[in-house]
Amino acid sequence: MPAKLFDSAACALAVTAQDGAILQANARFCEWLGFSAAELYGRRFQDLLTMGGRIFHQTHLAPMLRLRGSVTEVKLDMLHRDGHKVTVLLNGLKREQADGVVYDLALFGTTDRDKYERELLNARNLAEALLQEKTATELALKHAQAELSEAYAIAQRRALFAEQMVAIVSHDLKNPLTAIRMASDFLSRGERSAKERQLLGHIAQSSERAQRMIADLLDFTQARVGHGISIKVAPLDLHAVTQQAVDELRVAFPKATLEHHTVGSGDASLDADRVQQIIGNLVANSVAYGDLQRPITITSQLGDGGCSVCVHNHGAVIPEALLAGLFEPMTRGTEQGSDVRSVGLGLYIVRELARVHGGDVAVRSTVQDGTLFSVRFVPGEV
Repeated sequence: MPAKLFDSAACALAVTAQDGAILQANARFCEWLGFSAAELYGRRFQDLLTMGGRIFHQTHLAPMLRLRGSVTEVKLDMLHRDGHKVTVLLNGLKREQADGVVYDLALFGTTDRDKYERELLNARNLAEALLQEKTATELALKHAQAELSEAYAIAQRRALFAEQMVAIVSHDLKNPLTAIRMASDFLSRGERSAKERQLLGHIAQSSERAQRMIADLLDFTQARVGHGISIKVAPLDLHAVTQQAVDELRVAFPKATLEHHTVGSGDASLDADRVQQIIGNLVANSVAYGDLQRPITITSQLGDGGCSVCVHNHGAVIPEALLAGLFEPMTRGTEQGSDVRSVGLGLYIVRELARVHGGDVAVRSTVQDGTLFSVRFVPGEV
């Protein structure tokens, strides 16, 4: 190599004799170790190493150079003139000359490489830690899912048991309530004082209210636990059925003003008892939550597109947030009127009865127009 290229090379270069004596060193080699070329000339390369480096040189590096003729990227610790350690990567090559064997040594600094290796090791450790955390999280999630599934299954069994118990109790209450109603009717036929008639009236109203609640509970359990609410469809005059329901409801709710409007004419194929149950539940809801100083309007409508029954009342608007779940069981629009309908199944039963008739129910409630429940029945869907 020309002397100029040797001296100005970017790496540290040195040429040593077979015993390690330095024959030549470039400027970078001198700079890294803090010696001048004259000071290095004749010194043995291994004497510039740390104690560990000298042992390695004697046991591995020198024998490999003699036997194999070359070494590649051997990491060594050398000593600077002031005593601090300089870590290098050494490449060595054995070269035959006329006057003997020499070794060409090329040394590269490891600062950047060590930094890269440390960063790589840190990244690997971080990745392993993240993998362990991910694995632990997945295991925890699986355990949580298993516990949740088990809790859900238990809750389902408890809910089913509760609904079955409601069905049994509701069914068993029908007979004593019927007996109370019959006894009240029988006693009211005789001569009674005003106070006795008032008490008998309260008994009749309370037993009727209890029977309506039990009917709702039985329908609820039939829809949830059984095979769905059953209906018996037959041709009927929707207006006449609605008028009969309104007449009976006027007796049940004497404080309310009920108005029946009719639209269109013709027959429909529906279950008359269930239609009256729908109207009764919607009117009872209007009595509970509406303004009784203003009339409750029941509209029966027949047309080519099907038939419907609508119940409208004035009163407090139903909040928008409650409208979506209004027809779910045990749901209330407001706390107002809670003493009138305590079970919270009326609107749920209305929806189920509408659906089993092939239709559905909708509600609209605004401050200006009040609250309107619309039950639509679709011809041919039953």
